[in-house]
Amino acid sequence: MRFKIIQKILGILLIIFSVSMLPSVLVSVYFSEYLETWSFLYTFFFIMLAGTLCWLPVVEEKAELRVRDGFLVVVLFWVVLGVLGALPFILSESLNISITDSIFESMSGLTTTGASVFVNIESLPKSILFYRQFLQWLGGLGIIVMAVAILPILGIGGMQLYRAESLTTIKEKTLTPRITDTASALLNIYIALTILCAIGYKLAGMTTYDALCHSFSTISIGGFSTYSNNIAYFNSTSVELVATVFMLLAAANFGLHFAAWRKKDLLPYREDSEFKGYTAIIIILSVVSVTYLLAGEGLGNIETTVIRGVFQTVSIATTTGFTTTDYSTWPSFLLMLLIISSFIGGCAGSTGGGIKVVRFLLLIKQGLRELKRLVHPSSEVVIKLGKNVLNDKALESVWGFFAVYIAIFVVMFLLLIATDLPYLSSFSAVAATLNNLGPGLGAVSEGYSGVSDFGKWVLFAGMLFGRLEVFTLLIIFTKTFWKK
Repeated sequence: MRFKIIQKILGILLIIFSVSMLPSVLVSVYFSEYLETWSFLYTFFFIMLAGTLCWLPVVEEKAELRVRDGFLVVVLFWVVLGVLGALPFILSESLNISITDSIFESMSGLTTTGASVFVNIESLPKSILFYRQFLQWLGGLGIIVMAVAILPILGIGGMQLYRAESLTTIKEKTLTPRITDTASALLNIYIALTILCAIGYKLAGMTTYDALCHSFSTISIGGFSTYSNNIAYFNSTSVELVATVFMLLAAANFGLHFAAWRKKDLLPYREDSEFKGYTAIIIILSVVSVTYLLAGEGLGNIETTVIRGVFQTVSIATTTGFTTTDYSTWPSFLLMLLIISSFIGGCAGSTGGGIKVVRFLLLIKQGLRELKRLVHPSSEVVIKLGKNVLNDKALESVWGFFAVYIAIFVVMFLLLIATDLPYLSSFSAVAATLNNLGPGLGAVSEGYSGVSDFGKWVLFAGMLFGRLEVFTLLIIFTKTFWKK
């Protein structure tokens, strides 16, 4: 393990992260929230100092990251930034929340989960609200891609960091021959979609501030809002349509966006098996949801039921977590269907959470292959993803991931029940955090402030497991990882 290189990288990441406080400083000054200005400035200087002290002693170290180094850097990155990102909440005189709640809110933002301990969100300073939204944007794709692009320039290889972050789990190809170019391409797409989304929201009637804040949480698949009623506050069909379109785009593989932009053609989407499966899942879920709602009492007139039914389905299935209605009052069948759909989540290489569509498709394909083998035991049945034949090693990794994912869910579920949180609330809270979804049901439908401190730390771990796709975090607790 090259601890000096890890220390150097962590220092650089902290320095980069400290700069993310400056936009919030400007927002606090614009809205004359000067007490918050000092909270952000103190945080900026503290994290900058911590990063500098971490980086300076090993500034001359230069080496290529090994695979194990990359895993440790990524875990330290998310844990340390999740904790330090809580400083503005802790230092703010207008919030008065505990350290546990502050860290929970910070990690929820950074992992793009969207679970919140705040209840009356409108009463919060606008700079704090902006910071929450910006945290999600950074967590979605921003910081890690910038780090991957910058580290090679500083003499530190970024490929292992790229792989450890698991931007894609099945397809390990980079978008361009050089990792820095790949990072730049991803970042450009991410920024472009954020700008387009903000423009869409502005044209739909939002203020510039709200449009920018909600574009951050839409493209990052985060789900935070500047209002307690979330997207329902705007009571606008146009806003809901804009959100639906960009949630769908953000939950798709960013590599496909890049390929389509470079070729000036939609062919990459049509040829990609995962994208076709993702589209089919969204359409089927939307049809079922809308049909079930129309068969019941509906959500008003037919147009409102269709738009909000589709919106809520897309929001939960992509693990965004936006809401336009109190969906916890929907029929039990729909509630469970949508919560379960969040386990599938978005595509690999997207900002979405969950198991990922590509793994879900491979689980189905392998299940069908086993059925064929029961009828024809001696037959050789291959599994393809598009035109590519997958080997057994890739399929075993998918089954391994699925088994561990479910095991972690069960353990967290039991731990939450042990805190006397009701069964439905515990189930939905674990699903919402492990899948990076956000809103839950029952006792957590209005927020997570009522969960015990122990429960919040359990969910903190769940958010981290979900964001790092389980193995990246779990592997550092194995003996094999630490052996020379």
